[in-house]
Amino acid sequence: MLGLVAITPLHWAGFILCILFFLALDLGVFNRGAEVVTFRQALRWSVFWCILAMIFAGALVPLRGREEAVEFITGYVIELSLSMDNVFIIALIFAFFRVQPVYQHRVLFWGIMGALIMRGAMILAGSEVIARYKWTLYLMGAFIVFTGVKMLFSNHDEVEPEKSLVIRLARKCFPVAAGDHGEKFVIRVNGRAMLTTLALVLLMVETTDLIFALDSIPAIFAVTTKPFIVFTSNVFAILGLRSLYFVLAGAIDYFRYLKVGLSVVLIFIGAKMLVDPHGEGPHKWFQFEISTFVSLLFIADILAAAMLLSIVATKREHKAAAKEHK
Repeated sequence: MLGLVAITPLHWAGFILCILFFLALDLGVFNRGAEVVTFRQALRWSVFWCILAMIFAGALVPLRGREEAVEFITGYVIELSLSMDNVFIIALIFAFFRVQPVYQHRVLFWGIMGALIMRGAMILAGSEVIARYKWTLYLMGAFIVFTGVKMLFSNHDEVEPEKSLVIRLARKCFPVAAGDHGEKFVIRVNGRAMLTTLALVLLMVETTDLIFALDSIPAIFAVTTKPFIVFTSNVFAILGLRSLYFVLAGAIDYFRYLKVGLSVVLIFIGAKMLVDPHGEGPHKWFQFEISTFVSLLFIADILAAAMLLSIVATKREHKAAAKEHK
């Protein structure tokens, strides 16, 4: 059997350059001007990013072994599923600020660029902390269990951006121009630079992703603590988020039980970190091994069941409503 290929800075640089190339292709070729992203376009891009992620997983097998490939896929599924809840929050933000569909792609594009930078920094910092202090995995596990339980009782039906600390600071530190200024984030009025409402929307989207990253990044450490696998699975999930938004935003009713499914997934992941933390040594107070493959199957089954129940419940309501109107 051939030895595993060591991950070097060249692998990191190559991966990042490839991602930047695809992003440049997206903005510079396929979406040069402001336009409404259709369902078919979004679905094609969603399938494209999913296929690309699976190709990457396949490439990991000869390079880093089957185990890391499964870790990548599991991390990708976790991050992508948790991003679905983020999609619905973004839809509420766009509705609150009345962002026209033609400008939503631009906001999501630059929002994802910011998310990649933030998550990259958080992953590197988290990996360093875990490498030095293995016991932090227990804290992360407890936090994820708490988050999963809290999600069951949270209400995302409304958003209040004006109460956001980031929005208040932005308004306090920078002048904000009223009205619609198209796809621009900054304009000049009488020689003075001013933020537009779209810039506030971008700040809100970035803040939302940061909040979700505080849950999703610790969650993937339950699967692996290898920085390259954590980072790449996060990147593919985030890149698919933009197209996923345009696929799912118009069908929120069909995912009513998704939040319950995500709650169960988070509780499972947190429990896994508590009973099966990574690392060696005598620090473990209790250990029960849950394989990555079993974790992947459990997470996929829970999410599939949540979406199936949501679709069935929604269709029943539509049939009932149709009968009443007859």
